[in-house]
Amino acid sequence: MANTNYNPFENAQAQFDKVANMVDLAQDSREFLRQPQKELHFTIPVKMDDGSSKTFKAYRIQHNYARGPAKGGLRFCPDETADTVRALSMWMTWKTAVVDIPLGGGKGGIVCDPRTMSMGEQERLCRGFVRGSFDLTGPVNDVPAPDVMSNGQHMLWMMDEYETIARGSYPGCITGKPVGSGGSLGRTEATGFGTIYILADLLKNENVDIKSTTASIQGFGNVGEYAAQLYTEMGGKVITVSSFDAADKVAYTFRKKDGINIAELVSIKDKFGSIDKEKAKALGYEVLDGGAWLAEEVDILIPAALENQITPANFGSVSKKVKFIAEAANGPVTPDCDPLIEKAGIIIAPDFLANAGGVTVSYFEQIQCNMNYFWSKQEVLEKLQYTMAKAFNSVYGLAKERKVYMRDAAYMVSIDRVDKAVKQRGWL
Repeated sequence: MANTNYNPFENAQAQFDKVANMVDLAQDSREFLRQPQKELHFTIPVKMDDGSSKTFKAYRIQHNYARGPAKGGLRFCPDETADTVRALSMWMTWKTAVVDIPLGGGKGGIVCDPRTMSMGEQERLCRGFVRGSFDLTGPVNDVPAPDVMSNGQHMLWMMDEYETIARGSYPGCITGKPVGSGGSLGRTEATGFGTIYILADLLKNENVDIKSTTASIQGFGNVGEYAAQLYTEMGGKVITVSSFDAADKVAYTFRKKDGINIAELVSIKDKFGSIDKEKAKALGYEVLDGGAWLAEEVDILIPAALENQITPANFGSVSKKVKFIAEAANGPVTPDCDPLIEKAGIIIAPDFLANAGGVTVSYFEQIQCNMNYFWSKQEVLEKLQYTMAKAFNSVYGLAKERKVYMRDAAYMVSIDRVDKAVKQRGWL
C-alpha cells in the first residue's frame, strides 16, 4: 500500500521545483510545467451482475503534450485519487522525454477493485470509461495503456468500444493489447526488463559485476516478476520478494537466503501478483512481514509496487550493504528521503528512467499498429535495450559532468527537452 501521509502530486512538484531552481528555469516555464494542461473527472455508472447499479469515479489527466500525444497508463485502484493521477501524468511527461520518444505525459485512473468484480462487470466498466473519455483520448490525442490491476484484456475491450464509437479501425488508440489483436511482442516484459537494462548499465559503469550482486524486490506483479527474471538470468541473486495479499489485505515478504527460484514463485502467484502464502511455506520460503524487504542484507533494492514506499520514517531500516536502488515503480521514494539516500552514498536509478521500458514498447506498439506490420520479439527487445542504453548514457553522463544526483540529472534532461518543445511551438 502507498504511504498516504505523502501527497504524490506535491512530491512530483517538489522534485520539479528543485531542478527548476538548479537550472534557473524561466518563471513562465515553471508555472506552465508544474501543473497539468487538461483534466477530465467523470463518473461511470455500471450495471452489476446482481441487478444493482454502481457508480465509479474516473480520471484522465494530461500533464503536457508539447512533444506529442499524451501517453500513460490507466490504473484500477480502490485508493486512486486525482492527485495521484496528476503526479503520474507529470512523471509520464518526464519519462517520455528522457527516452526521447515523441509523446507527452498523461495518466488515468478508476476508483475500483477489479479483484472483487466479475469479468462482465469489468468489461462494462472499461467500455464506460471509453464513452466518458472519448473526446479527450484517441491515437493522435492521448493513448492509454495498462497499469496497476489493468491488463491487455481491459485494453482490448476499450479499443473495441473506441472503434465502435469512431466507426473505424484505430488500433493505435490504446496500447498494451494482447498479441494478435494489435499488441506488441515484448510489451509484457518491457517495464521490468527496461529496469534491469538500466541497472545493468549502471553497475557496469560503477565497475560492479552483476553476477556478484543480490537484490530485494518489492512487488511481484508484471513489473517485479520480469525484473526478477532478467536480473537472475544475468547472474544476480534475488533474496526477498514482497507482495500484497488481497485476502489478508496486508503485504508479506518471502525470503530464501540461498536465492529465489523466480519461475517457482511465479507458479504460486495470482494474476494480480499476490503470492500464495501457504504454498510458499510448503516450498521452504520464510514468510516475513511486508516491510522486511527493505531491511534485507542485499546490494540492490528494487521497489516495483506503488508510490511513497521509502521515506525518512523507514529509511533507517535499510541495510548498510545496499549500494543501489532501481526504481521500477513510479515515485517509490519520497523527495524528503532523497537527501538521506544521497548522503548514504546509495546510487539511484530514478523511476522515470528506470521504468520507461513500458512506455517505450508502447510507442513501438503504436508504430507497428500504424504500419500494420509487427516485429519479432527479438527485434522489439533489441530496440528497447538500445533506447534504454541511450537514455541511460545521457543521464549518467550529465550526472558525472555536473556532479549531481542521478534523479536531478534525469530531470535536467527531461525538463530541457519539454521546455524547448513548448517554446518552439510558441506556447510561451
